[in-house]
Amino acid sequence: MSMDTQTIIVDLADRRYPIIITDNLLSNIGLLQNYLTNKQLFFVTNETIAPLYLPKLQAICTHKKVDQIILPDGEQFKTLATFEKIIDKLMQGKFDRGVALCALGGGVIGDITGFAAACYRRGVDFIQIPTTLLAQVDASIGGKTAVNHPLGKNMIGAFYQPKAVLIDVSTLETLPEREYRAGLAEVIKYGLIRDKEFFHWIIQFVNEIESRKPDYLISMIKRCCEIKATITVADEHEAGERAILNFGHTFGHAIEAATEYKSWLHGETVAIGMVAASYISLQYKHIRMEEFDSLINLLNQLKLPTVMTQTIHVATLKSYMAQDKKIINEKMKLILLNEIGQAIISEECSEHMIDMALRYIGAI
Repeated sequence: MSMDTQTIIVDLADRRYPIIITDNLLSNIGLLQNYLTNKQLFFVTNETIAPLYLPKLQAICTHKKVDQIILPDGEQFKTLATFEKIIDKLMQGKFDRGVALCALGGGVIGDITGFAAACYRRGVDFIQIPTTLLAQVDASIGGKTAVNHPLGKNMIGAFYQPKAVLIDVSTLETLPEREYRAGLAEVIKYGLIRDKEFFHWIIQFVNEIESRKPDYLISMIKRCCEIKATITVADEHEAGERAILNFGHTFGHAIEAATEYKSWLHGETVAIGMVAASYISLQYKHIRMEEFDSLINLLNQLKLPTVMTQTIHVATLKSYMAQDKKIINEKMKLILLNEIGQAIISEECSEHMIDMALRYIGAI
């Protein structure tokens, strides 16, 4: 292993759980057996990931009741219909409350598996084994589970914490370039909202990060997990501070929904959304032009989009933004930057300013 195994505890009292980060974890039978302790295991994965990693996991699950469902790959399948297929197979297999649902894949698999675990028999164990960078640094941690609705992303779901998160950075070796870069958008987000030094660390070691050197990946993922764990423990159900984790997401989710989840990866829309939110922060003089430029330069260096390349109308994006889960009593909360490393929650953003930001990122 390139580094010692890193462990972060998400300390939610009686629901505390570990995040394990290491290299070649899926080949470490002893370590895996410490966490896959349920007598019944049900793996949820997709057509891309299953041939790569599912046999390794099945091989160590001797003397257990084991089954799996292999789903199509893509955000467009994160639906109630797919959720129902998971429940159907659990019911047909007569799995009881002792089962652990194991999410093997990216954020889509983690979200839908967690939601199924929250609902099946009113709640069963749930283990995250994220295989994409985006899932490892963000989606697998904190207990947000959901499926999409045609009118909005993640509109049907539950807060439901996993029993453990098992992160093997060697799975990133097989991750397509575009997906890896999309995950880096969420990494950058953590620096912007909470840790200026980390933001500058990303800039300093951008070449090592791009070449996926395991030591740098473990350090990078560990810092992201620490930030998310701290924020989750402070505000599990997003009553306040946890909303800052959605920096860029209000715009990004609207772009995803407007394009029916077919054109962009989630991290790509988050990158564009962070530009929009940072542009507003710049207009309100919360951040300086040099800070805004440092974000644009980093996104460009990592070949992440900063503007949309499709024709989407301002009104269309605003209609999807109006469905945002952070809207309470018809007040939209936007996450802005006070400076790099410090996010704020604002309800004071004018419609004119939102229009300006949408046009800046390419809406018409």
